Amino acid sequence: MLELGFGKEQITEANDVICGTMTVEGAPYLHEKHLPVFDTANKCGRRGSRTISADGHLLMMAAAQPFISGAISKTINLPFESTVEDFKQAYLKSWKLSIKANALYRDGSKLSQPLNSVIDEAFSEQEIAEFEDKAMPEKVVHITERIVTRYIAKRQLLPNRRRGYTQKTKVGGHNVYLRTGEYDNGQLGEIFVDMHREGAAFRSLMNCFAISVSLGLQHGVPLEEFADAFIFQKFEPNGLVVGDERIKMSTSIIDYIFRDLAISYLGRTELSHLDEEATRKVTDVSGPKREISVANAPQKRNGHSHNKTEKPENRIAAQIKTEVINSKSQDVANARLKGYTGDVCGTCGSLTMVRNGTCLKCMTCGATSGCS
Repeated sequence: MLELGFGKEQITEANDVICGTMTVEGAPYLHEKHLPVFDTANKCGRRGSRTISADGHLLMMAAAQPFISGAISKTINLPFESTVEDFKQAYLKSWKLSIKANALYRDGSKLSQPLNSVIDEAFSEQEIAEFEDKAMPEKVVHITERIVTRYIAKRQLLPNRRRGYTQKTKVGGHNVYLRTGEYDNGQLGEIFVDMHREGAAFRSLMNCFAISVSLGLQHGVPLEEFADAFIFQKFEPNGLVVGDERIKMSTSIIDYIFRDLAISYLGRTELSHLDEEATRKVTDVSGPKREISVANAPQKRNGHSHNKTEKPENRIAAQIKTEVINSKSQDVANARLKGYTGDVCGTCGSLTMVRNGTCLKCMTCGATSGCS
């Protein structure tokens, strides 16, 4: 209609005739005193201005709370123009009304929502004038926010040929292959989890889980969010981890996967069961490569090599293993000096176990070795 020469007001009038105003406000024969009956959580249409206030939501929850043993799963909708002070007052009133929990949501605060009353359209002349009056730093922040929002909302595909690593381990006796794919800048973009010899259902669930995590990473979800959500999740198979020098115990397959990813890509060495220096040595797989020439290559006679020199990688592995054992022994000694038994917690892997009757109790996570 713009191409045909219609103005903005004319287009709005045509939309109101064809699609309606989507609100009862301004309807003929409807009195002002009747409008509260039709109030909704958000504004209705372009012309709507009425909403249920936050106090209305809170008072309704407070009336039902005494008859419910748990918290009420109810979203308290606030308009787009709400301030931080409005949120503070809503939480304060919830506490005064003895409401066990609430969930506050500001309209339009997400990239997408089922019912969106915040209309993203061309700027009006007034909005353009207000933008021109802003200082340069405010303009930069405003434009950057819109660009970042548009960028994150789209999926960032990985290159066809990508780098990554493959980690083979055993968690509780079950083989796990973790494969990663990276962007050109080294940022994690996808994961693959393969568990052969497992049931078809469990293996398919792990594949679907890996795909969902990969899609989240490619849509801008930070790896930190996944790590904080899934580390310490406990279910079988779990227990001892074999094949990974940095992680010795895991509470589940998911716990192990995101421990490994957090250590490798986020540098969160506190999740490792080694000290920071040993963890860096094990994690850093890139090192000086020794070129083998014809002169110093092992000579073979009758198909057998006569060069008995120890391989450099074997010496490095033995050195790291010795350092790990010494570090572990020192950690156990320090734990015993602090009054702990020196045993490793099977849930969180810490050395804060104390005697609890005939069993042991972890002072970090509260888990026990068998006693309730």
